[in-house]
Amino acid sequence: MKHCIFLLGLTLSVLVAKGAHGIDSARPNILYFYVDDMGWGSIGPNGQAARKAQGLPYVRTPNLDQLAAQGVNFTRGYGCHVCSPARSSLQTGFHQGHTFADRNDPDNARKALRADDVLVGDVLSAAGYVTGYWGKWGYGGSKDQVDPVIQNVQTLPTQHGYTHVLAELHHVRAHTFFQPTLWSAPAVPGAVGGIQLVPNSMTRYQGNVSYPNAPANQNHADYPATAYCDDSYAFAALDFVRTQGQNYNRTGQPFHGLLAVQIPHAPFGEIASLPQWDEGYANDPKFSQLSDQTRQWAAMVTRIDAHFGNLLAALDDPNNDGDTSDSIADNTLVIFQSDNGGPGGGSHVELNANGGLRGTKGMIQEGGIRVPFLMRWPAKISTNTVLKAGTDSDMVVDVTDLLPTFCELAGVPVPLGIDGVSIAPTLLSKGHQRHRDFIIHEASNGQSIIRGKYKLVRSKRSPLKLYDLDADAAETTDIAADHPDLVSEMETLLLGERVAEPKGFANTYHRWTGRDGASTDDPDNWSDYQYSNAGITYMQDPGSPQLSWVARIRNDGDSDNVAVANSDLKVLGLEIRGGADASQSLLLGPGVNLVGRNEIRLAANARLTVHDAVVSTLRWIDIQPTATLVGQGTIDGTLYNDGLVAVTGTNRPKLVVHGDYHQSAEGRLKLSLTNDGNSVLSVTGHANLDGVLAIETTAGFRPIPGGAFAVIESQAITGRFANAGDEVVAGDGRRFGIEYSQSTVTLVAQER
Repeated sequence: MKHCIFLLGLTLSVLVAKGAHGIDSARPNILYFYVDDMGWGSIGPNGQAARKAQGLPYVRTPNLDQLAAQGVNFTRGYGCHVCSPARSSLQTGFHQGHTFADRNDPDNARKALRADDVLVGDVLSAAGYVTGYWGKWGYGGSKDQVDPVIQNVQTLPTQHGYTHVLAELHHVRAHTFFQPTLWSAPAVPGAVGGIQLVPNSMTRYQGNVSYPNAPANQNHADYPATAYCDDSYAFAALDFVRTQGQNYNRTGQPFHGLLAVQIPHAPFGEIASLPQWDEGYANDPKFSQLSDQTRQWAAMVTRIDAHFGNLLAALDDPNNDGDTSDSIADNTLVIFQSDNGGPGGGSHVELNANGGLRGTKGMIQEGGIRVPFLMRWPAKISTNTVLKAGTDSDMVVDVTDLLPTFCELAGVPVPLGIDGVSIAPTLLSKGHQRHRDFIIHEASNGQSIIRGKYKLVRSKRSPLKLYDLDADAAETTDIAADHPDLVSEMETLLLGERVAEPKGFANTYHRWTGRDGASTDDPDNWSDYQYSNAGITYMQDPGSPQLSWVARIRNDGDSDNVAVANSDLKVLGLEIRGGADASQSLLLGPGVNLVGRNEIRLAANARLTVHDAVVSTLRWIDIQPTATLVGQGTIDGTLYNDGLVAVTGTNRPKLVVHGDYHQSAEGRLKLSLTNDGNSVLSVTGHANLDGVLAIETTAGFRPIPGGAFAVIESQAITGRFANAGDEVVAGDGRRFGIEYSQSTVTLVAQER
C-alpha cells in the first residue's frame, strides 16, 4: 500500500504572508478557554443575568460576564453532542461526517487523530507561534488509572505542534478530578512521543497562587496531596501566559494557549473535597436550598471562572508587578466555548443551565449542540463595524470554524478540504467574509442540518422534522409539512455530508502519482491510503477517487505534467499545484464533471482546462496567484480569482458561474473578441470586480468605432477593474472603453 502522509510544509517565510482571503494578518495571541458540558444558558448574557434580576438562584461567572461585556456573545455558537467528536472537530476543522471521531467510541483514544490530519497546533507552531495545551486531550494514552501507557504516538498533542502540555490522554481517566498523574511536555529526552507522565501536585505552582478558592498546599494544609486536575491545568496555563506574555513584549513572537478543562463534567461531588469549595456562594441563602448536585456544579463553574480571571489578569500584567503598562490584552484574541450542551440533572432543572433549549448533552436538539461562545479582541472588536463589543451576535459559528480562523489570522494556508469556514474577516471587519450554506451535526438520537434559520432533524424513530430556529429556538413546532421541497433539499445535503456512515468512516488523503498525460480514472495513478498503528489497520482506501478524498495533484518535478479527466472526477477537496520549475495541469474532457464538494484550489503554477465541462462545489473554487482557469463551460459554486480566468473556445465561448464571482486586485480576467463571437462571463449571483481586464482579438476582427460588446453579465456588479482610464488595449493596439451598469460590463470600440 502507498500510504501518503501530508506534511504541512510551512516555513517562517509565511509569517508576513496575507491570509487566504487577502487579509493582512494581524497575528494576535490566541488564548482559548474550553469547558466540558457547560450548557448554553450557563453564562450571564444567555440567561443567568436574567435569573439574578428576577431574584432566582443563579450561577456566578463574573469573569466570563466581563469577557462578554468587552467582546461578543455569539448566541448561535455550536459544538458537538459529546466530548470526543467536539475535540476532533475543533482540532481538524472537519465535522462529524468527515472526522474519524464522530461519537464517543471507546477506541477513539487509540485512533481518532492521525498523522495525516493537520491540527490547530500544527498550523500555529509552523507559523511561529509558541503553543500550549492543558486539560482534557482525550487521545493517545490508555485509560489505566495506574501506570497508563502511550498507545498511539500519532494522536499525541506533542506530535501536532503543541510544545507545552499538561493533559489527560484518555477521556475515561478524565472522569475524576483527582487523577494522580498527568501527561506533561516538554519531557525528558527519550520520552515516548515527547511526553511523559508526572505526578499531579500543586507544589510546582506555589509561586503563582493568586486564586482564593484554589490555594496551594503551603497555604491550606487540608488541600489534597493529589491536586484537583483543573487547578493544575489552570496554573500551568498561567505560568505559560505570564512567560509568553513577557516574551511577546520582548520579541513580538505570538503564542497560542488552549485550556481545555474538565469542569463542569461529572463527577460533581469531588469539588467538596477542596477547602473553601463553596466560598463564592457563602452569603447566598438561596444556594443552600438547592440540591447537592446543583450546588457542586455551580461551585465548579465559579471556580473555573476565577481561574479564567487569573489568566485575563495575566494578559493585563504579564510580569505580575502591578504595572499594566506591559499589557498584551489589546492584541490577544480570547475565546470561551463549551464542547457540547449541558447534561440533565440539578443544574439543568434548578438553574436552567441550557437556557430553555430543548434536549441535553448527547442529543441532536439545540440543548445538546448549541453552546456558550464568547470572543474578545480589544484591538479589533472595539473598532469593529460588524461586531460591537458588549453585544450579542446571531451569526452562526461552528467549532470547525476555529482552525481556519486561526490560520487566516496567522497568515498561513487553511488545510485543504476542511468543513470549517474562517470568520477572520468578520473579526477584523476587513476583507470578504466567505459563507457556507449549512452546518451539520450527529448525535445518538439523530442527525441535523442547520441552514440559515431552518433546522432539519433526521431520526430513525420518527419522520423528518423541520424547525424555524429564529421563531422557535426551543424546537417545539415541527413545520416540515409546510415546506416539503425544503425538507427534501436539506435531507439530500445532510446525507451528502456522510452522516449515515458507520463509525470509523472518515475522509482520506491521496496524492497524484501519474505520469504526464495519465488518466485520473486509473487507481494506479493515485496513492492508496492506509491508517495503521501498533499492528492494527483502522482504515484502508485504495482505488479511484471518491467523495471522501482530500486529493492533491502536485508536480514537484522539472517538467510540466498534465492529468486528464475523461470521466467524472469527484472528491471532497482538490488542490492542483505546480512546482518551482514546472506546471501542473488538469484537463477536463467534454461533458466531464469535476466535483470538489468542499473546495477546489488552484495553487501556484496550476492550470485547469475546461472543455464544455462542469466544475462543481458546494462552496468555492480558489484561483491563487500564478494559477489559471481556462476554457468554457459551467462553474457551479463561487469563484475566487486571484490568478487568471481566461474564457476561450469557439462559437461565442461562455463561462457560466452559478454563484458569485470575486476578482481581487491580483486577479486577471481575459476575454476574446472575434468575428465568430465574443467570449462572455455570465454570473448568476454577484460579481465583485477588481484587478485587470484583458482582451485578445483575431487578425480579421474589425470593430466599428462605438460598437458595444457585452462581456460580463451578472445579477449585480460591484467594484470595477483597475484598468487605467477604464480602458483595455488588445494585442494589436485596438482600444476599448469599459462601461459599467448594475448588471453588465460592456466594451466599446474606440477610434484607432
